[in-house]
Order: sequence, then structure tokens, then C-alpha cells
Amino acid sequence: MNTTALTQIDLDEDMIAAAAEAKAWPFEEARKIVKRYEKSGYPETVLFETGYGPSGLPHIGTFGEVARTSMVRHAFRVLTRDTVKTKILCFSDDMDGFRKVPANLPNQEMLTQYLGMPLTRVPDPFSNEYPSFGAANNARLRAFLDRFGFDYKFVSSTDVYTSGRFDAALLRMLEVYDEVMKIILPTLGEERRETYAPFLPICQRTGKVLQVPMVSRNADTGTVTYADPETGEHVETPVTGGRVKCQWKADWALRWFALGVDYEMAGKDLIDSVNLSSKICRALGKPAPEGFNYELFLDENGQKISKSKGNGLTIDEWLTYASEESLGLYMFQKPKTAKKLYFDVIPKAVDEYFTFLAAYRKQDWKNRLGNPVWHMHDGNPPDIDNPVPFAMLLNLVSASNAENSDVLWGFISRYAPGVTAQSHPKLDELVGYAIRYFNDFVKPTKVFRAPDEVECEALAGIDGKLAGLPEDADGGTIQDSILDVARAIERYQDPKRKSPDGGPGVSVVFFQMIYQVLLGQERGPRFGSFVALYGIGETRALIAKALAGDLSES
Repeated sequence: MNTTALTQIDLDEDMIAAAAEAKAWPFEEARKIVKRYEKSGYPETVLFETGYGPSGLPHIGTFGEVARTSMVRHAFRVLTRDTVKTKILCFSDDMDGFRKVPANLPNQEMLTQYLGMPLTRVPDPFSNEYPSFGAANNARLRAFLDRFGFDYKFVSSTDVYTSGRFDAALLRMLEVYDEVMKIILPTLGEERRETYAPFLPICQRTGKVLQVPMVSRNADTGTVTYADPETGEHVETPVTGGRVKCQWKADWALRWFALGVDYEMAGKDLIDSVNLSSKICRALGKPAPEGFNYELFLDENGQKISKSKGNGLTIDEWLTYASEESLGLYMFQKPKTAKKLYFDVIPKAVDEYFTFLAAYRKQDWKNRLGNPVWHMHDGNPPDIDNPVPFAMLLNLVSASNAENSDVLWGFISRYAPGVTAQSHPKLDELVGYAIRYFNDFVKPTKVFRAPDEVECEALAGIDGKLAGLPEDADGGTIQDSILDVARAIERYQDPKRKSPDGGPGVSVVFFQMIYQVLLGQERGPRFGSFVALYGIGETRALIAKALAGDLSES
């Protein structure tokens, strides 16, 4: 979707002019960064950050944040004519304490023994491949981002704390300790206020991340003192060198301050955290980053997807049934609208991607910059022709009971002579996806119903019309013939629609009937186009089976 090495932007003057007025959300976001520095001038590098909590397996929401941030970065590069260096940091909070064992992890009993430890000190529950649970999840995240070719730099919280990179910022946090407490305490309940501190000491005795109040602090020596929760002993520890980490909201502000982050987006559920962290960042002495709050992804039941619950779609699940590009499109569209992230959204995303791609070459720059594929492909969308939509392939699998790609390619080659798996590798990918998707999600839910008397009349009429057409009739001709059948049957007439001769149009109920009876599904693509692909003879055979009551047993 993006390229691993940041590519040079083709600074077409017409594109630059259109970008100044572009309304696509990545441009709206990029203008916030332009405005941030329009008076002071840009720093050497404008820094974009995304965050990841490796307490659970990486999910699509994590990918979405990196994808969307990359789109904003590209828009910013266009607006600034690529004269400003930019960088994306993917920051893993892997020094966070292991608070609970996610239900979707193996070795639950073993993991329970490490509750409270930094994630980079919890053993890898999957294998001995990685030194810790945090490292294992970090590797999974990097492998996925690398697969998509994102240009980013991975940063480990454990590394920056223990290496001393955060030391100056931690000492500054100690200096403004009272200001931080004034920001956070009013937002906490009475009991939590008694125990809160912006610093979380790493226990010298157990190695656990402690959530304890500070007994005292000394900005001159750079130390804090706390009471060991088990022994009661007062322990003095430096805030530097990885001996403490910061509480969540203070930690977020610490990153922004220490790293000089200019832009970071976050989910809608973190609006309050963004506001509080921004106040802390300003207390430390720097402005908070620009950014916006995107809506959350939901599972099939309308619940927020969660790493610990493992609900919704995983990264690998989406890519089992559809392309990387379809996932990128889903991330681009309506980021401020809550969207279901489940299997039934995949076919639409696949076909919409190719629709946008086909439109791109015909558009002027104003419309190109509003086209998702421009943002997904860093301004250089591929030139791909896809003659058969994914929804059509799904129905072709359904009608033909195809178990392998060779069967589907037999239909495709007849429908589009000269189109082969070699000439259209993306279509060949879709063929494989369609077979897997159909077998796992469509086939188990297929319910054929027997046609009633009126429906039998309609199906017989369709059969008669098809019998009078040549085998190579195109989809439009077939569709018109089928519509003629429906217009003659009162049940399928829709007065709200108009036919070419001014009479009543055809109700959608007609096509619903066709798909329910012939394919055991509620809906499908344009039926004339499907018949042209599947074949007139083959479609007539389906109708014959339906009229004989044989389809439900096939």
C-alpha cells in the first residue's frame, strides 16, 4: 500500500494547486501542522506518532492508526512541496505493567504468575522465540506493518526509559510534579486520589510496576521515595534510568515532550486522556501535538473491538479473505464514523476499491485528491483492470459449487476472452479469496426456498427469454429481457419506478426472489451481468432445478 523507502513526490503544479483546496480529511489534518509552524518555521523533522499497547495481540485498529497517520503525512508532504523532513514513530508501551491475562492467550496459569511485571519481563506464552511477551507482540506488529510497506520507526518504551533517552524529561516531570497532580487529581475518585502519583516505581525487590503514592520527592537529587506495599519499607529511587515509568496520561505527555511529537491521532474513547495529556505536556514546557479523534471499530454485535477480548476481525483474518488494498480503503473511509469491523464488510470493501481505482485515471486533480486510492498509494495508484467484481465471483462460486480456481477461470475466460490468471494476477487473487470467503461465510448460511405459483411463472418466463438469446449475449441485453418478464407480472410492478415506455418499473422484490430461489441468498449483483458470466445454458439449468424442487438438495 505504501513503499518501505519514502518515495519522492511528483510535484505536479496542477496537483499542488488542487491540494490547497482539497477537502479530503488527510488534507484537513495536514493543514493543522502547516498552521502550527506557519509563523515560527518548521523544525528539522516533523514527527508523527502512533501508539500501541502490547498487552494483547495487534489488531486491525492498530494498523488503522498507522495507515491513517501515513495518509496525513503524505498530504502534509504535498502541501509543503516535500521540503520538510518527516518521520512516523510507532511507539510500543511495552514497559507497562501486565494487569490481566487476555482470554485468547495460551499458558494462562503461567502468565498469571507475572501479573504486575513490565510486559518486557513477562515470558513469551507462545514459544521460546522471543525473550518476552512484549517482544513477541512487538515483533508481530512490526511484521504486519512491514508487510504493508509502511515507512516508520519502531520505538520501545522499555528501550527509551532504560537507555536514558527519557531521563531529562523525567527530571522535568519531577520539577512540575505539583502541576501534574493539579491536572490529574480532580479527574479521579476519592479513593484513587489517595494513591495516585505520576511516577510508577519499578519495585527493586519484585520487579513489578507499582501503583503507589509517593512518600516524598527530591527534585535536586532526582529521586522519589515510596513505601513498599508488602514490607512497608521506605524506598528511595531515581526517576531516571528505567527505575520508574510514568502513569498512562503522564506517560503520553512525556513522550510528546521528550520526542517532540507534532501529530498523533487517537480513538474517540481517549478524548479525555488527550485533553489531560495535552495539559501535562504544556506544563512540561511544550505544546501538545495536533491530531483528531477517530471513531471506534465495532464487532458484529456493535461492541468495541478489544485486544484482550479478541473480538472483531484480526489482521490475518481480513487478509485471508481479501486484499491489503481493501483493508486500506476501509481505514480511509469515514474515520469519524463508528463502523462494524466484521466479515460481512469485506466484499463491499473489495469492490469499492476497484471502483475507485477505475475512476482515478479519468478524474481531474480536484477529484483525484478526494479519491481514496490516491491517499492509500502515496499519490501513485496502480493501473489495474478488474473485469469481474468480487460480489460476482462469490455468486459464481455459489452457482457453480466451484471448489478450485480452475473452475472459476473456465467461466471467466469464456466471459472475457483473453483474460487469464497471468494477464490479471489481481483477479486471480480475488478468485482465491472468493472461494475461501464463500466456503466459510456464505455456504453455511445458504437457505433455498421453493418458489410459489407466481414465482414459478416468473422463472419460467425468464427461462423462455434466455432460450431466445444467443449464448454470447451481453449483460445489458440479458438484463433487459429479464426485466420484460417482471413488468408483465403484477406482483413485481413498482409504480414508484418507471420503465422506458413510461409504465411501472420493476420492484426489487423480483431480484430478491431470483437470488433466494436460485442461489439461496438474500441478494446479489446485477443479475444480467451474472448470467453473462455464468452462462445462459447454466442459468437455465439452475431454473430447471428450482422448478423441479432440486436446488435445496444440491
